[in-house]
Amino acid sequence: MRDAGTAKFSIGQIVRHRLFPFRGVIFDVDPVFNNTEEWWNAIPEDIRPRKDQPFYHLLAENEDTEYVAYVSEQNLLVDDSGAPVRHPQVRDYFEGYDTRRKTYRPRNRRRH
Repeated sequence: MRDAGTAKFSIGQIVRHRLFPFRGVIFDVDPVFNNTEEWWNAIPEDIRPRKDQPFYHLLAENEDTEYVAYVSEQNLLVDDSGAPVRHPQVRDYFEGYDTRRKTYRPRNRRRH
């Protein structure tokens, strides 16, 4: 097992879910599970992810809609379609799409 603090994917990277038909761009990473027990227990036990791995916040989309998703590393794969994400909040987090690298460039955010 890998060190829980080492994320496989990075902010700005486009990924897709291993089991469900959605994809998205990563805008934040938790080194280990950092959501509610209620959320975790709502996942069917036979597909419930381990908590000791990175979890990713995605600006996600499927055929019908856009939303924010919280996904375990074990359930993500690289999306190699080359298509940008259409989520309306992309501009809030990223300043552009690098067509060569197929990733988004994070905005420089001012810290208070």
